[in-house]
Amino acid sequence: MCHVIVTCRSMLWTLLSIVVAFVELVAFMSPDWLLGLPRPEPSNEDVGIREYRPTLGLYSRCLHIGAHGVGVSCGPYAGTFGEVASKFWQAAMLFLAAGTLVLGCVACISIFTLCFQSIKKKSIFNICGLLQAIGALLLMVGLMLYPAGWGSEKVILFCGMEASPFKPALCSLGWAFYAAIGGMLGTFLCSVLSAQAEIATSSDKVQEEIEEGKSLICLF
Repeated sequence: MCHVIVTCRSMLWTLLSIVVAFVELVAFMSPDWLLGLPRPEPSNEDVGIREYRPTLGLYSRCLHIGAHGVGVSCGPYAGTFGEVASKFWQAAMLFLAAGTLVLGCVACISIFTLCFQSIKKKSIFNICGLLQAIGALLLMVGLMLYPAGWGSEKVILFCGMEASPFKPALCSLGWAFYAAIGGMLGTFLCSVLSAQAEIATSSDKVQEEIEEGKSLICLF
């Protein structure tokens, strides 16, 4: 029989697991990892020169086109994986993609923990917590490799000749990089919370509710 068990700690873990997976996915796909060297904005008027900053992601970029930058061209700059800016970025993409995939799987499984808390007497919370720790480590390696690729020709074009590994020169970090770091830290937190979710859903109060024949158990 399926017992739907909802506690503060288990619900917090489930929601946070979904959020960090979504954050990492959005960050991975975003072109806003680096804000490039200021460029003059395309304009049909001679009054003043406005500037904008193009953005560069792991495999995509955004540029302004047309008068007043009305058209924003965003898309992949690399047609194939081998055309990604540097070998370091290729490795970073692999680690980040693997970590995000793990988090996505855990996020899906976390929804079912409301009804199923164990498989063959193995706690789903503990298994998911271990997977989240592995996913966070993969993300951490990917984020450490990313700055090593700042010396590539693509980054130099966006950031200036002084760009080098771990030195973005005239570029600044975009929101996607910080979001990826936040998602990684949140994933480590999820790994810790999974143990608390296991404790909460297997407490004496929950067992008492189950013995009373209740199928929906909410403890806050």
